[in-house]
Amino acid sequence: MIATSQTAFLQHRKKRKMKILHVICSPRGHASESRKLSRRIIDFLLKRDPTAMVVNREIGGGGLPHIDSCYATALGSTQESSAERDPSGSISQSDELIRELESSDCVVIATPMHNFTVPSTLKAWIDHVVRVRRTFRATPDGYVGLLRDRPVFVAVSSGGRYSGQRAHQPDFLTPYLRASLGTIGLRDLVFFAIEGTALAPDTLADARTTTDQALQSYFAQSGSVPTHAPMVV
Repeated sequence: MIATSQTAFLQHRKKRKMKILHVICSPRGHASESRKLSRRIIDFLLKRDPTAMVVNREIGGGGLPHIDSCYATALGSTQESSAERDPSGSISQSDELIRELESSDCVVIATPMHNFTVPSTLKAWIDHVVRVRRTFRATPDGYVGLLRDRPVFVAVSSGGRYSGQRAHQPDFLTPYLRASLGTIGLRDLVFFAIEGTALAPDTLADARTTTDQALQSYFAQSGSVPTHAPMVV
């Protein structure tokens, strides 16, 4: 699957200008650690392809409404209903976000960790794009993703540490994103994180330096955008 994703990604780049979808989830704006980390990832991608276009989707701070009753009705049906053809409300918003995702060649998600998992803003975006009969199909053997796989880079910031020997809190963010995005066919996820943002200033400075070194090492691995690596913390 990973090799197929890389091949499709490179073929897509040959046909047209590369498009990077940048999903920004923090309400802290430009002060956000996850946003700054995601911009570093995008800088590396743009060094590989300076002609690439970046599409910014700001959803932090309540920028994206939650799904409404029509959408919920559509999701609760075993077959297509009239609610899915309603041009108003959440269905329309969902269609827009899905088209935006479908047209991207690469996705960069900037997200804080809230209460051990994704913030509600990112959960709202996922609820819009993970949609039965549109981005995945339910079968007797399980869910089948309907989207083309592509590289997804996730830039995470957390107040405490959730990985490694000094971890003191659980991590429900990483497995949740792998499961939810994998449902629609996006399985090529790479995580970079800055942990301990609420700890001492020197701890945060060290975390920034360590993550930046990891980014440089990761993107130096090959001349094209890599599609798989272990989570970097």
